Amino acid sequence: MTKSTKWFLGILAVLALFAVGFTLFIASFITSSSDKTETITVGSGDRIAVIDLRGEITSSEEVIRQLKKYRGTSGVRAIVLHIDSPGGGVVASQEMYEEVRKTRDGGKPVIVAMGSLAASGGYYVSCGATRLVANRGTLTGSIGVISEFLQVKDALEKLGISLKTIKAGKLKDAGSPVKTMTEDDRAYFQALMDDVHRQFMDVVARERKMSPEKVRDLADGRVFTGEQAVELGLVDTLGTFEDAVRIAAGIAGINGEPSIVKERRRQGWWDMMFGGAGETLRDIKQELLDRPALSYRFAGPPY
Repeated sequence: MTKSTKWFLGILAVLALFAVGFTLFIASFITSSSDKTETITVGSGDRIAVIDLRGEITSSEEVIRQLKKYRGTSGVRAIVLHIDSPGGGVVASQEMYEEVRKTRDGGKPVIVAMGSLAASGGYYVSCGATRLVANRGTLTGSIGVISEFLQVKDALEKLGISLKTIKAGKLKDAGSPVKTMTEDDRAYFQALMDDVHRQFMDVVARERKMSPEKVRDLADGRVFTGEQAVELGLVDTLGTFEDAVRIAAGIAGINGEPSIVKERRRQGWWDMMFGGAGETLRDIKQELLDRPALSYRFAGPPY
């Protein structure tokens, strides 16, 4: 074998290894193996399941899967939904709310334990529960809807870049980042926002047994502390996560200290090798690829 052939084969081997590594990286980036779960149980009495809803809401799949699982598990007497979220996608929030409501109406108590933040979509989901428990300093409410449009037309023009659009339908390119938003575009999106906002207010009025007028006064996007939310009727009682567990046990008729059943993510090879970098990459992927067009999302400072 000549020296040039050896070099050629060596380069091919390096390229092949790079391709395999890049493929594994992309696979881990999008669908990490750490999504596999295992169930842990602590305590000795009848069981209460704990489901976490944390971070920005971009998908309802995982929470709905767990709700269905525990709703159909006869040995689980109640569910505590632990929420620490600024909200997120309209449809994902609505889907989770419906499953929480179905679980409650099916006879299995669902108690919401609010953490630091249970705002906008996080509050929307909460509305389907049997009882809402917040800490004094919890931020909740933010009954509103938001959609943000990136505008890059001026920047592209400064770079000498233009984009020609051919369309059928006056509003087909409404919201495009490469065109200036017209008054017709703005009115079109405002009508969408108003309708989705109305849907949110209707749920709050029905579930919290409030008049539409009172809900409308509160539904300007403001957040409230836990204390304020209880006073306004948006939350049932003040308490910690442990208080929420005790309330769930009482409603379910559990005697003694309940067992807690909770799923946790099994650490995959990506997390073992790169630790927090895997979570950071998944967060970037979520921010760039999964953000919905319409959001029940608290737009305040990071929490």
